[in-house]
Amino acid sequence: MEHELKTLTARLLANRWLPRSDRLVRRALVDESFRVELDHRLAAVGLQLQDNPYAGHVAAALAPDMMEPVFGARREYAASNVGLNRDEIALLVVIWSLIVLPKRERQVTRRELADDGQGDMFGAEKPVAHGDTVSGGLSEASLIADFGAQLGGKTKVKNFLLGKLARLGFIERRNGVLYEGPLLDVALDYRVLADRIIHGTLAEVLARAGHPVPETNAFEQAEVLPDADGDEEDA
Repeated sequence: MEHELKTLTARLLANRWLPRSDRLVRRALVDESFRVELDHRLAAVGLQLQDNPYAGHVAAALAPDMMEPVFGARREYAASNVGLNRDEIALLVVIWSLIVLPKRERQVTRRELADDGQGDMFGAEKPVAHGDTVSGGLSEASLIADFGAQLGGKTKVKNFLLGKLARLGFIERRNGVLYEGPLLDVALDYRVLADRIIHGTLAEVLARAGHPVPETNAFEQAEVLPDADGDEEDA
């Protein structure tokens, strides 16, 4: 176990994130003694394992009590500790809203992108899906057309903002389409952001641009499903 712990810890530090499907990551998620020791080793250097059962990756993140010692007494880092400016944060939240909000709705209700909308009487028994089966793509051209003017124009968004979000691991750019990156779902907390977006001004902005968001967060929807058994919220 010692070698595996050392290997996983080193890989998390070197790579910043790892897929949930990784053999050692899976062990950390199901083996309590292994996880306790991993948490102890990460905590010894001011880190913690960032895990979200609906995200396809896990990541090494700074522990909350290390934020100020690492980033200093000034509060600039409260908005972003990865060097994102105001426009980059705004674009990140828009992309998160358009990709993760519908993705989480599919995951909680156990539906997929290819689902024809018909009910599945065994849906609640399915494991939570990750990846392209539930996470859709977003047209770069459409995003720029709808929000480019508010974020500094097409050139700035296409060549600078999107490039930086891709380098940081929030998105992947493939053939003019934006896809969820390793950190988009694991680094941004759905339970904190969802209600603020759905019931906030951004929902109106997105709707006016032709991108309406769900009326409630996915976990509230699951609670009123006819066949819901209550297990989803505790996942």
